[in-house]
Amino acid sequence: MNPRRRKILFSVIFIVAGVGVATALVLKAFQENLLYFYSPSQIASGEAPDSRLFRVGGMVVDDSVVRDPNSLKVSFDLTDTAHTVTVQYNGILPDLFREGQGIVANGQLQDGGVFVAKEVLAKHDENYMPPEVAEALENAGAEVQYGDYKTGK
Repeated sequence: MNPRRRKILFSVIFIVAGVGVATALVLKAFQENLLYFYSPSQIASGEAPDSRLFRVGGMVVDDSVVRDPNSLKVSFDLTDTAHTVTVQYNGILPDLFREGQGIVANGQLQDGGVFVAKEVLAKHDENYMPPEVAEALENAGAEVQYGDYKTGK
């Protein structure tokens, strides 16, 4: 093999290896940043991961919101009518947050089955329910009475 072909061969191998490494890094970063959705029933059955962030959604149980008077800490129960999970959050809740309402929280499951939220998202009007929450409620056997959750009408 002459020097010119050897140089071209090494260049092609270097480019292919570089593209392979870059693709692997992008896929790894993408996988780490995905937030999967789990319902309280899936958490109770052990399907939810213990060591990574995910989303949980459901209805805030009436009379379950407990606020710490000396800080922004709040604790509440979230249900899909079949199972309930306790959520702890340290921060300002959305203005639309209230008991009996569908919410989605991003965070991580801690020991004892307590979900520690880093962010709490509330629905934006009286008819809309996040599709994941409505589907989880339907799968748990609850009757969804919040309008057409798929279109928000």
